[in-house]
Amino acid sequence: MSMHSRPWYHWLALGGGSGLSPVLPGTMGTIAAIPLYLLLALVVQNNVVYTLVLVAIIAVGPWLCGQTAREMQNSGSGMRALDPPAIVWDEWAGLLLTLWLVPFGWWTLLVGFLLFRFFDMLKPWPISWLDKHIHGGTGIMLDDIAAAIPALILLRLMLWAGWL
Repeated sequence: MSMHSRPWYHWLALGGGSGLSPVLPGTMGTIAAIPLYLLLALVVQNNVVYTLVLVAIIAVGPWLCGQTAREMQNSGSGMRALDPPAIVWDEWAGLLLTLWLVPFGWWTLLVGFLLFRFFDMLKPWPISWLDKHIHGGTGIMLDDIAAAIPALILLRLMLWAGWL
């Protein structure tokens, strides 16, 4: 199914098509979230708006990811995973959460990106437990939110220590 024949919400769940990358779709989806982050951090420059956007992304995520995953599984697209790699809305939430209320800086963005991808790909406990035991749209979102938390903590510690 091409992006043009998919419902509008698939476009969101697939990160504007970035999740369809044959190479590292989660990483490509996270990269695709950077323009939204830059818009919020550099143009809007309002922590309340940033927080509201983050909360909205997290709030709609379980439905958006779950519905898209179910439809992809039933479409004959070959996507049979509980968390199809093409769905990257959760990566968008994870990156924005990792950088939440962190002062903007290009090094901060790079380190936040790398920390989030590290925890999302490695999935240390309890992230791995969540990934294996919580299914559906909630499960798709939850492991990335869980990966963003230690990334955010480490990023803040690095800033506090003066390393960034």
